[in-house]
Amino acid sequence: MKWHKFTLTTTTDAVDLVSCLFDEIGIEGIEIEDRIPLTEAETKGMFIDILPDMGPDDGVAKVSFYLEDISELDRIMKDIETGLEEIGRFVDVGAGTIEASETEDKDWINNWKQYFKPFVVDDILIKPTWEAVPGEHEDKLLIQIDPGTAFGTGQHETTQLCIRQLRKYAADGAKILDVGTGSGILGITALKLGAGEIFGTDLDENAVTAVRENLEANGIGGEKFRVVRGNIIHEKHVQDMAGYGCYDVAVANILAPVIILLQEEIPVHLKKGGIFITSGIINTKEEDVKRALSSNRELEIIETTYQGEWVSITARKL
Repeated sequence: MKWHKFTLTTTTDAVDLVSCLFDEIGIEGIEIEDRIPLTEAETKGMFIDILPDMGPDDGVAKVSFYLEDISELDRIMKDIETGLEEIGRFVDVGAGTIEASETEDKDWINNWKQYFKPFVVDDILIKPTWEAVPGEHEDKLLIQIDPGTAFGTGQHETTQLCIRQLRKYAADGAKILDVGTGSGILGITALKLGAGEIFGTDLDENAVTAVRENLEANGIGGEKFRVVRGNIIHEKHVQDMAGYGCYDVAVANILAPVIILLQEEIPVHLKKGGIFITSGIINTKEEDVKRALSSNRELEIIETTYQGEWVSITARKL
């Protein structure tokens, strides 16, 4: 089935009034495109490290809406035209032109699955739950993952860097703190490598469901991997649930600015000599993270590894 897409070219100043107009007409759900830079608070809240270069803000905004049934299209367009004339008395509506196009009704939630194929990290095979084990990899340690709507297939370089560090430092029976657990891929891999217990935190409630389902797919009991939704940097109840001075390893595959904040919190949860594995660090941020870790008297950097343009920095609690 195809949807009919209509895109109004207007101004950023008029977007709020246009949104209200569409709502009054009965249009449900709109898509807004503009070049207004995100604020520092917005980028921090979204954990964005590197933003695409959209060019300077030109004051132009595009507001799109979709219709399956176009039997009332003439009435809708007339209402939009009348509404824009009214809005134009108060604010510049810009070009005010509407471009029509068609778009396929795709299953956006599941369409990405065609790109997630089995792959290996050294002697570990990571595959989606819906794919068979390739014959040439039957002898490898198997990790099955369905990210669902939580982040983490394992394909990204940063995840692979963390997996290699977990193999080095997550000894048999290790207790591990997994910050930003996502799909649970790092914790599940650690358990398959011999770790004893995982405590995971994530800001996204979908992570709780994803971890539970992925544990089941890997034949691992839920008692070995506890996940809570929350922010261990700022929320005392999350810090208390995690516990203090009890982890052999903490791992955080997030982003450089978050790791810089985490380095102040993580040491209180580690045992003396405990390991802090970090990644999600683009190479241009490497020195910033190293500077932050080095400034913490409870931590010493013991290893830095690289894959592509990404960096993993591992530190030890003194």
